[in-house]
Amino acid sequence: MQACKELVDDAKSCCADLVFKEVCLEILARARHVLNDADFEALTSYVAEKMKEKPRIRHPPAIATK
Repeated sequence: MQACKELVDDAKSCCADLVFKEVCLEILARARHVLNDADFEALTSYVAEKMKEKPRIRHPPAIATK
């Protein structure tokens, strides 16, 4: 469960929104096979909350031109 949450958090910090959502769906699809029902429901809620957040992609600083 914790590993799944960490994967979601990592994806949130480095992926574009659409890619992040695709990654989350893949994580949930695989997690369904290994988590019990309660943990899967908790992970689903966690992912839903992360999807509602604004993207956190770190953009490199703009290059100053003269």
